[in-house]
Amino acid sequence: MMPSVKRQLIKNNFFNIVLILLAAVLFALSFPNLLTAQGIPFLAWVSYAPVFYLISRISLGASFIWGALYGYTAYGLFNYWLSVFHPLAGLIVGCIYLTYFALLFPLLKLSEKSFPQKYYLVQWLLWLAYEYLRTQGFLGYSYGITGYSQWAMIPLIQIASLFGVWAVSALVVFPSAYVARLLVFLKSSSEKSIMQFVKQEWLTLSLWIIALFISLMYGYNAQVSYKEAPVARLALIQHNSDPWRGGIAAYRQNFNNLKRLSLEAVSQEKKPDFVVWSETAFVPRIYWHKTYRDDPESYELVKDLLDFLATQDIPYVIGNDDARKEITEDGIWDRVDYNAVLLFHKGEEQAVYRKMHLVPFTEHFPYKKQLPLVYEALRNADTHFWKKGTEITVFESNGITFSTPICFEDTFGYISRRFVNHGAQLIVNLTNDAWSKSLPAQMQHATMAVFRAIENRRSVVRSTASGQTCAIDPNGRILAMAPAFTETQLTVDVPLLSVSTWYTKYGDILAQLFVVLAVICMIIGIIRLTIRACHRTI
Repeated sequence: MMPSVKRQLIKNNFFNIVLILLAAVLFALSFPNLLTAQGIPFLAWVSYAPVFYLISRISLGASFIWGALYGYTAYGLFNYWLSVFHPLAGLIVGCIYLTYFALLFPLLKLSEKSFPQKYYLVQWLLWLAYEYLRTQGFLGYSYGITGYSQWAMIPLIQIASLFGVWAVSALVVFPSAYVARLLVFLKSSSEKSIMQFVKQEWLTLSLWIIALFISLMYGYNAQVSYKEAPVARLALIQHNSDPWRGGIAAYRQNFNNLKRLSLEAVSQEKKPDFVVWSETAFVPRIYWHKTYRDDPESYELVKDLLDFLATQDIPYVIGNDDARKEITEDGIWDRVDYNAVLLFHKGEEQAVYRKMHLVPFTEHFPYKKQLPLVYEALRNADTHFWKKGTEITVFESNGITFSTPICFEDTFGYISRRFVNHGAQLIVNLTNDAWSKSLPAQMQHATMAVFRAIENRRSVVRSTASGQTCAIDPNGRILAMAPAFTETQLTVDVPLLSVSTWYTKYGDILAQLFVVLAVICMIIGIIRLTIRACHRTI
């Protein structure tokens, strides 16, 4: 290789690395991060421009490598806190997104080759299709969906009541694709100008501006009034500890804190309709130890809990490891554990909800027989596996119907939509993010709940171990939030609505349309490339 060629190659690769790092930093900063817990939403509108521009600089063969590098870097910065959750979590998520982008980048490059002028529109569609598809199935994960970065832009995100977060993503991703295409246009000739490009691509820019304008107008006018709506008063208990840390002594101390904060809440002049404890706030298995009493210390603590609840006139909603004897996946009669929410009234269990969408690898791994080595590695890393629940539970208490997505279930629009379609007037999320010891991690989670409120026009409340305990109105505004990493209770009044939105009725139809259009474009593109190749060989 000639020295000059080698220098040029090094220079090109260095610039490509700069683009990767710039894109990863812009992406991470768009969401709640170490610099600002609110995130910097406007960065999201250009955060993918370096990626799309990079695609124009690399070959199809090299796109796999550059895609892998971007995926691992971007999610390493964005989800840096995952390694605290589980020894394997950060590595697993990094490898998953390394793989996703190693597959996506070649498709982005193929679209450029297939549609020389309008490829940026196909790249836009591909990106939106990818965002939806990565929330599906066993590996489904919603953190980092572009639209979520706009959680504080209340007028803009009201379109989620029509098409979910996907409509917001569509608006936000487009400028990156357009700007990158502009940069490629300017690079092709020193005589070309921005105005020339705008004249050439005026139609798509105009359509985007019109869509943005309509979205904002809709957002200002579609917000619901709830002044005359009935109100639910809830006491949300934030005990500021990871309930799984320590043994029976720690569990008892945690129970004492939960009891103290609850009594503080119910002693108010205006009493709450019910009290909510966070995900697995009470660790000893209530039903199991009450029924089988195979551990005297745990039974005594469960008995103390039930005795306390029997003195309370107000219902309690409690996160717990719900263990029952059932047929296991190995075909034997044994204990099966569910991550669950239990509703108690005067010490008696009224109803139960069991988590349906479990966290992959760290809560659920259904491939024990196919991948035994992976299963054993997870087991050896002290993974607590749960069994998936199957029932869409709608609780009823004091005339209020509500459902309780657990932990990251509130990051998926389809789950809250199911609850609302089954009659829930209120969404009550129970979460434990205390393990992360990270305000950005907690804020990234909480800000996604804003969209569940708008999508269904329901109030959303979150009772968390250490934050972000809060109440969100049906327009997506955060009405109150408890300080993070403090022992406290937050008593809130939230409106109860029973309206039905387009999203509640039809769900993720827009995202599914993006997938269909992206597939059609790629099929057409491959056919066009094949025809060109055939013509060259004739």
